[in-house]
Amino acid sequence: MTFRHHLPTRREALIGAGSLFAWSQMPRLARAEGRDPRMLVIVLRGALDGLGAIAPVGDPDWIGLRGDRALALDGKPPALPLDSFFALNPAMPNLHRLYKAQQATIVHATATPYRERSHFDGQDVLESGIARPGAVDTGWLNRALAELASDGRVDPRGSRVLGVGSVTPLVVRGRAPVLSWVPQKLLPANEDTQARLLDLYKHTDPKLAAALEARIRLAALGATGLSDAAMANGAALSAPGIAGVRAYFAEAAGTAGRFLAKPDGPRVGAVGFIGWDTHINEGAASGQLANLLGALDGALAAIETNMGDAWRETVVAIITEFGRTARINGTNGTDHGTGTVAFLAGGALRGGRVIADWPGLKQAQLYEERDLKPTTDLRAVLKGLLRDHLRVDERALASTVFPDSIGVAPLAGLVG
Repeated sequence: MTFRHHLPTRREALIGAGSLFAWSQMPRLARAEGRDPRMLVIVLRGALDGLGAIAPVGDPDWIGLRGDRALALDGKPPALPLDSFFALNPAMPNLHRLYKAQQATIVHATATPYRERSHFDGQDVLESGIARPGAVDTGWLNRALAELASDGRVDPRGSRVLGVGSVTPLVVRGRAPVLSWVPQKLLPANEDTQARLLDLYKHTDPKLAAALEARIRLAALGATGLSDAAMANGAALSAPGIAGVRAYFAEAAGTAGRFLAKPDGPRVGAVGFIGWDTHINEGAASGQLANLLGALDGALAAIETNMGDAWRETVVAIITEFGRTARINGTNGTDHGTGTVAFLAGGALRGGRVIADWPGLKQAQLYEERDLKPTTDLRAVLKGLLRDHLRVDERALASTVFPDSIGVAPLAGLVG
């Protein structure tokens, strides 16, 4: 297959805060079974600190690794216990409620096959479903949909298929029909977006990169009087900025839930949320990461509320391109890492579990002596959901949806 990489236009890259897309068809086999399954994929762009989201409080090396920045059951605020070993970030009480109701599952120490630390290449592998970046110009979710035989009950020409933002994510590109919805107000480009743009243009347009970097510095000084370090350490997520992030996440996710719940609406979709690149002042308990996780928790609540009865046949999969370093860096943040977590939520799950082949946190147990070692292939999780929830054929999963993954078995038992 010829690779045609989609580079966003300058306008698209600057204003595209996230994207939500969906296809309206549903599998004939699921219909024959009397089911009407829905699946929503949320991509967290920027790499999630899995240890800051789900803390291994039962690991004897946990406190020594992160010291007073380690989430703990007796912390301020206290982490939310999941089982005897893991605890949830206290910013996510709604996910905790779903977990206790067996409607949420955590997969820890997971990652795609990608083992480098470029956001763009990592997201390419995450969304394409191919083990190397730049291999195809279609996404695994679109290819999965193309494999489904529809009973024709839903007419894609008349349905409402959604898109938040102006850049179509790779995960939904392909031959299955895609439309989009753009909210009236998008989030402004924050420091994470600007950094990713600079990285992109340094490789594709060095002159533009130099001009963009100079403009960012000038705007930071002229508009706020803050230093570059102050602008980079999470000012965009302080009040009232975080209120806008919460509102945006809830609006985008809530709209997804509303349309997926419609009898003649979409059944599968994807949304992207940026901002997770927490290099400086991460603040797992009360900072940038806590704010972002709180906004994500509100987004899950909006999906559940707006889906109504359809929630019981829904799975929401929250994934990211890679994790972050196990240790806190010198600026109280975390750098690009490897192993992370995947959140699963929805009434169709067999939840209330943390799935993990725990690798340990001793120096010798870390990947390259710096990252949480991935022990579960994220493709196994996604293949399990596609096979058992949407009824995508297992042979197609290995040959078409996630090519060259014949040795990665679908993770069974995720859905009820």
